[in-house]
Amino acid sequence: MAAPLPIRTRLFAVVERLLSTPIDQVSREEIPARRTQRAKLLGSPLGQKVSGKPHPDVQVADRLVELEPVTVPGVEPETEPVTLRMRVYQPPSPGAAPLPVVVLYHGGGWVLGDPEQDEWWASHLAVETPCVVVSVAYRLAPEHPYPAAVLDTWAALGWVVAHAEELGGDPTRVVVAGDSAGGNLAAVVADLAGQAGSPALAGQVLVYPAAEMEEVFPSEREHANAPVLTSRNMRAFSRLYLDGADPYAPTAAPLHGTLSGAKVPALIQVAGHDPLRDNGVYYAEALRGNGGDVVLTEYADAIHGYISLPGVSPSAPRALAEIVAFVRRVTAR
Repeated sequence: MAAPLPIRTRLFAVVERLLSTPIDQVSREEIPARRTQRAKLLGSPLGQKVSGKPHPDVQVADRLVELEPVTVPGVEPETEPVTLRMRVYQPPSPGAAPLPVVVLYHGGGWVLGDPEQDEWWASHLAVETPCVVVSVAYRLAPEHPYPAAVLDTWAALGWVVAHAEELGGDPTRVVVAGDSAGGNLAAVVADLAGQAGSPALAGQVLVYPAAEMEEVFPSEREHANAPVLTSRNMRAFSRLYLDGADPYAPTAAPLHGTLSGAKVPALIQVAGHDPLRDNGVYYAEALRGNGGDVVLTEYADAIHGYISLPGVSPSAPRALAEIVAFVRRVTAR
């Protein structure tokens, strides 16, 4: 049940609606420029007031990694390696013992976004847990439609596990995480890991995940014109990502997957004022029905994107604290 929006969230919603062109009104040719403008705004002083500043003690480094082709059930494999950027966050004094690792997939409807938009919570998670956070800049649609992001995120997980020790991490204590489209991808790779039996993940953090591509759930009707994400935008992002692919494919819509991800303890967070809310609720129910260890938390006064909007959403610090506690719990020796 949604609670009233805080005043600063309501003010942000008004400004965001005035300044932002909905994705369903943007042509495919304009999308690369839209990404550049969005990244520039987030990196500005005003953008940082909204999206938060990185933890002052975090160590950040970018790595370009060549990933070999991987096999995903039901998906046509690629034949050539792919080079992706991975943004690595480490605490200031990692110490001698290897740390837990969180592999993070950003949101943005599989069309927009980059690791920098998650800098606030990625950096604070790395320092406060402490752990190593590896944020993956996977390929985006419409230039690279489904299943490119699935192949990238699955390959990236394999690379991180194989190279965890050189990053100061423990390959036996790996958590996958993501918000929105990134939550979708984290759920997909957790399901793939459950099917394959490897890697043995310690946990999955799914923040307002997109678990379904086709069905219209009650929250989408109730919050069709919500701030940040509307029903029309949801559908536009899905069309750009799928590009005609089967919306019920298990690696596109994890709610229709094997639910092997139930083997991986899950924290699922949803926002009260979000058309995607019921995606997370129904996915939590599905995992529980398959024997999963699931914590479901609704931030009733929050909007879609709250975890990347600490300047306008009072729920963000509380949600981050819950994520830190969950990662500590599932990676405890």
